[in-house]
Amino acid sequence: MEILTAWLAFAICLLVIGMAGPVLTRSGSDIAAQTGMSASWVGLIMLAAATSLPELFTGISAVTIADAPNIAMGDALGSCIFNLVMLVLLDALCRDEPFWRRSDQGHILSAAFGVVLISFVGAVVLTSRNGLDLRVGHVSAYSPFLIALYFIAMRAAFFYERRPERPAQPLGPAHADRTLQRTLVNYLVAAAAVGAAGAWLPFVGQEVAAVMGWRASFVGTLFIAAATSIPELIVTVSALRMGSADMAIGNLLGSNLFIILVIALDDIAFAGGSFYAQVSPAHAVTAFAAAMMSGLCIIGLLYRPGNRFFGLFGWISLSLLAIYLLSSYAIYLHGH
Repeated sequence: MEILTAWLAFAICLLVIGMAGPVLTRSGSDIAAQTGMSASWVGLIMLAAATSLPELFTGISAVTIADAPNIAMGDALGSCIFNLVMLVLLDALCRDEPFWRRSDQGHILSAAFGVVLISFVGAVVLTSRNGLDLRVGHVSAYSPFLIALYFIAMRAAFFYERRPERPAQPLGPAHADRTLQRTLVNYLVAAAAVGAAGAWLPFVGQEVAAVMGWRASFVGTLFIAAATSIPELIVTVSALRMGSADMAIGNLLGSNLFIILVIALDDIAFAGGSFYAQVSPAHAVTAFAAAMMSGLCIIGLLYRPGNRFFGLFGWISLSLLAIYLLSSYAIYLHGH
């Protein structure tokens, strides 16, 4: 019964998050059409922030209430690699043309910032456990640097989108029966539902880990990361079906940048000592895997390969899938 109860609670979290995802997509699209924002900017900022709320609420509640820093770090970095492996699904869904040829090359900027930020977190996890743990009180000196880098990335993306030589990426018209005020209310309600489910997830994760005999780093990286990435999955597929590959990839890459900001906020909220020094070094494997996957994303956007294996996947997508599976297996071995 304990196992059944734990997995039932996990399924309820998935259901709530999954139901709120389409509402976020429709609301984001309507707000963009009503305000004149580009598809890339909507994906990078609005949708990325909204769909990353589970990681934010999960991380904060994990380090403040549940006292589970490994759940927080595993969820954040696991979501990064889960977001990037979603590109494999998008490539398979683009049957008429490879996904990489439908996406704007401007996403290279956010992918490159992702390589820098995620690699930095992986290095901090390793160095903080070996004496290089710089802190002001209980807050690591690395966290303000991560926060500054995030806002630098957002500022660079904003001004890049405003360049006159950038092609316009108009979205479809908003629903005629929805005012901007009503759309914002729908957006906030869906975001609140996602956040509430995310706040419950760390406790569910600890219960699943206990009844299954798994380590928290394994549960956080695979199961909770998959659950908190459900909004990204639903929003991304919905954006692609709306004909906006740029909104889809912008959401995924923007979510990864926001997740690094979440890690810095987790460190600030964690009062039990050094956050980076207390988490498992196995998380560095996930961080470096995510950085490698971001690098492959840059190659795909720049090179735009057209060949496909099995009529579904290009070599970039297969490489992304291989790195995801290998890193997940490494975390699984460490979890046992």
